[in-house]
Amino acid sequence: MKILLRNSDLNEALSGVSNLGFVPTMGSLHKGHISLIRKSLISCNKTIVSIFVNPTQFNNRNDFKKYPRNIKKDLKILKNLKVNFVYMPDKNQIYSSTNRVKIHLKKKDKILCAKHRKGHFEGVIDVMTRLTKLVKPSKIFMGEKDFQQLLLVKRFIEKKFKSKIISCKTIRDKNKLALSSRNLHLNKKDLIKAGKITKEIISFKKRLSKKKISKKFILGKKKEIEKNYNINIEYLEMRNYKNLHISNKINNSKIFIAYYLNKIRLIDNF
Repeated sequence: MKILLRNSDLNEALSGVSNLGFVPTMGSLHKGHISLIRKSLISCNKTIVSIFVNPTQFNNRNDFKKYPRNIKKDLKILKNLKVNFVYMPDKNQIYSSTNRVKIHLKKKDKILCAKHRKGHFEGVIDVMTRLTKLVKPSKIFMGEKDFQQLLLVKRFIEKKFKSKIISCKTIRDKNKLALSSRNLHLNKKDLIKAGKITKEIISFKKRLSKKKISKKFILGKKKEIEKNYNINIEYLEMRNYKNLHISNKINNSKIFIAYYLNKIRLIDNF
């Protein structure tokens, strides 16, 4: 496993590599990341994993500082998986160019997390554009937990580069909670509560019939969960998973949620 810190090392290491798989991460690797890496190892000749906590996608400076980091553990995981390359640049390697990539989200895209985390997806798409330009992968593996992010990155990256975005299913723990590096900030009691909320929404979706479902009905469920679990839900919406338009039918739709638990923001989709 080669550890690459500089762009010059990256260019040299990847010279002549074909069918390269890329898994972009911000570290604090968990089983969700591992599933993406394993898919890449099976599908591609070589696999590169990046570890870079990108400052431009945090709309809260404190959130960036508190983001969990554990490089030693991450490298051990990657070595055991027999990953070919690990790219661990500092900010200057990624943002060596002072020319910021101009990302403009359309009005119709400023929904869900884009509505509540201003500048977040612009930062994500910016860094993914820079990483893709540097790595030049054949395939990029991304999870469905950040579903809106997946769709936006896919649209921007596949339009600009030859790289293909490969969508991978969300990995969950025994309580059905979607795995996330942010879960490390939750105590045992909060993790149990988050698991109960997840199970309740999964059960709620299963009970929805094929007839039209009103916004008012979904809003009622939102208020019920907030009251029962004493949490603040940022959004609970049903949207078509192809275009993220508000939906009133369960077919081709997902339920999207973002909420705060002990000041930690959690997102999911079902």
